[in-house]
Amino acid sequence: MKNTIKVFTSLSLILLLTSCGINKAWVLNQNQSATQVHLAESNFKVIGQVKGSADVGYVLAFGGAKKKQLYDAAYSNMLEKADLTDGSKALINVFTEEHLGGVPPFYFKRTLTVTATVIEFTD
Repeated sequence: MKNTIKVFTSLSLILLLTSCGINKAWVLNQNQSATQVHLAESNFKVIGQVKGSADVGYVLAFGGAKKKQLYDAAYSNMLEKADLTDGSKALINVFTEEHLGGVPPFYFKRTLTVTATVIEFTD
């Protein structure tokens, strides 16, 4: 009986002290922009990848920002890094990833990462 209690207590402590994480990825248009570009010719070149992220922490499920605000912050961070001000550049293949980690139920950390490909039109 004492061994059973010790084993149960040990397993419970191990489960409580381990960190858990969940990942989710979205391949969809979160900002609902309706711009359509038909790339029938080779009139563009791929500049590279750009990534922006934002995270928030929750203590006992309280605090932090809403998911929409977190997405807006990550998307703004990505746009700053993309430097779309010079030339005729565009973002394509916008991809959003979400990671939820921490030590439930005490602390959660949500990280949202938005990735896109930057292209530049040549003529």
